[in-house]
Amino acid sequence: MKVSPKTRAAVLSEALPYLQRFAGKVIVVKYGGNALADSSEDAMAVFARDIALLHAVGMKPVVVHGGGPQITAMIERLGKQSTFHNGLRVTDAETIEIVSMVLLGSVNPMFVSLINQSGANAAGVSGADVGLFQCVQRDPALGFVGDIVSVNPMAVQGLLDDGVVPVVATLGTDSAGQSYNINADTAASALAVALKAEKILFLTDIAGVLRDPSDTESLIPTLSPSSVKQLTKDGVISGGMIPKLDSCLHAVNGGVTTAHILDGRVAHVTLLELLTDTGVGTMVVADGAAS
Repeated sequence: MKVSPKTRAAVLSEALPYLQRFAGKVIVVKYGGNALADSSEDAMAVFARDIALLHAVGMKPVVVHGGGPQITAMIERLGKQSTFHNGLRVTDAETIEIVSMVLLGSVNPMFVSLINQSGANAAGVSGADVGLFQCVQRDPALGFVGDIVSVNPMAVQGLLDDGVVPVVATLGTDSAGQSYNINADTAASALAVALKAEKILFLTDIAGVLRDPSDTESLIPTLSPSSVKQLTKDGVISGGMIPKLDSCLHAVNGGVTTAHILDGRVAHVTLLELLTDTGVGTMVVADGAAS
């Protein structure tokens, strides 16, 4: 579809107040493994260019990535059987090595390379290597699955101060230096709070929170902690959306202005949320905050 010069100018003009508002602000973008699994190489390149654009206009984007489906694929490729305990993957010594291999050897370098090719300077960061995410073991039955107890954002902040886009792989370590597999949504939210981010965007494989999961037109555009509690009680929010919204609530309760759940499969979804009047997806704000 051909876009007229007048329309192009209107789009740029609409973006101006948001460019001014978010200049110098930290924007955490968590790219989920499911969104990654459903994205083509071209879609990933579009995402990388969008991150480079945000960087070029003065924002401070931080990319945090998952890799669950990619880890599962590698486990199956190596002929290893995944086992689960209470719905969570058991991460034994061999599995944590596979997790590290996929996140640090494949997914993280791919994001870094694409962003660099788009004209921004990006650098990979492992939460395990720099003490970024300090963890404790969640449950011995789960093996090396950790819960975050503290965040040391100095390495990420240092990259931001140097004009570099950090790309964070969500591994953690305990006090003895043992690596742990950690939930990427939880890690992104904790990092956003520690960095005093303006926004956190969760890019996944759904449009946002739907009142009726079978109806894409039933998107709920704005939620608050109180409305999340009520909708969860009513059964509207259920399943995998509960922990994702928990991460959103942790962020806004920790001082992040807004959290957003977006469909990462949509081209330029990051720009549509940040730089347009209407935005997309579901936005979570603190109780009493203006939408």
